Amino acid sequence: MEGARIGITDCISVLLAGSKEEAPAIVGALLEPSAKDDAVPHIPSGRKFSVGDAALLNGVSAHVLDYDDVALAGHPSVVLTPAILAEGWALNKSGAEVLAAYVAGYEVWALLYDLEPGSLHELGFHPTAVNGTLACAAACASLRGLSKEQASHAVAISASLASGMVANFGSMTKSLQTARAAQSGVLAARLASAGYTASLDVLEHRTGYVRAHSPSRAPRLDIEDFRLGIDWRLPKYGVHIKRYPLCYATHRSIDAALELVKENDIAPADIREIHVHTGETQYLMLRNHFPQTGLEAKFSMEFAMASAVVAKRVGLGELTDEFVTSGPVRAVMQKVRCTTTTEVVTDWDQPFAPADTVSITLASGRVLTSEPVARPKGSWQRRMTQAELQDKFVDCASRVLPKQQAIALFAQLSGLGGLASIRDLSMFVVQG
Repeated sequence: MEGARIGITDCISVLLAGSKEEAPAIVGALLEPSAKDDAVPHIPSGRKFSVGDAALLNGVSAHVLDYDDVALAGHPSVVLTPAILAEGWALNKSGAEVLAAYVAGYEVWALLYDLEPGSLHELGFHPTAVNGTLACAAACASLRGLSKEQASHAVAISASLASGMVANFGSMTKSLQTARAAQSGVLAARLASAGYTASLDVLEHRTGYVRAHSPSRAPRLDIEDFRLGIDWRLPKYGVHIKRYPLCYATHRSIDAALELVKENDIAPADIREIHVHTGETQYLMLRNHFPQTGLEAKFSMEFAMASAVVAKRVGLGELTDEFVTSGPVRAVMQKVRCTTTTEVVTDWDQPFAPADTVSITLASGRVLTSEPVARPKGSWQRRMTQAELQDKFVDCASRVLPKQQAIALFAQLSGLGGLASIRDLSMFVVQG
């Protein structure tokens, strides 16, 4: 359960940090508050909404900063956590039941990932919004204690609700499409619980979900036994915690650039050119080469390199429109050149090149080249320590909560499996 606990905890911190952004404010203003018995409080305001709307609103907050974890070529916790928190609150579930629901959803998503050798990004689909919808349906089916047949219907229903486009990366709608996945998972499980049905072969049918979302056109549907609940995928793939609030496709290059800049004390004026060698699929996601806003900058390799050079860090403080459009940052962005390879790593759950490399050519003509970075710090293979996880949590959560409350909440979540009810989590503030 370690991966589930880490994923939920990290997502809650980013959700809190994102709750004050413009995107959730717009969504929240359009939603109708609810006075029903199972209404769920928005985090952290305490305004109560229907279960689906709470999952939607908290889901937008959780992904608007793009600082949440990564796995399975997407962001599992950012769809699973808002859905599970909403339905878990409504049903007054324990921490152990919440963790079990996360695992159920993760395992379904991991199965879908294993079935397709290609990258959904290549077809323009956002895996988090697409596969995440089915994962949320499975998680909510677990929370509701649905029978095997009902749970199958829930996942089948959700297959018709799944949508999200790569072309909306770098805009508010990226967080909306992941939040809709959480909301749709809640809806699908509730419909199935009430007797609503779907085609139970919708995944494997020749006109079904898997083939419709198959860039390879050769999904692995000949497997007779998927061994769900036998061969656990969460310990294998895990969750990769982000150290930088940018698209994960930039993280290895940021690690490389920061090491070069800090070890050699490089100033912006010292640089003639920055050359980044990365994967073609990665670079496809990084569509904003000269961003104008903080949101756009999250999907810009050029900005990532410029921030590493100018600020010697890449954090939330650098993702302001003012910093992104500042003269020093624009000047360095002009010096960034990217080349790509079509080679894709075969032993990782990201559609990335085997490694990223950064070379900095100085004004003197000297060239400094990083070691190839295969896994960024924070990945499941290079995990952050408990102290590092707490530092990120407190940094994010204390943007909304007093620092001591943020520290206490992290401690609560560290013992999530022993919590009698998730309603006891201190982040929930209920308005009368």
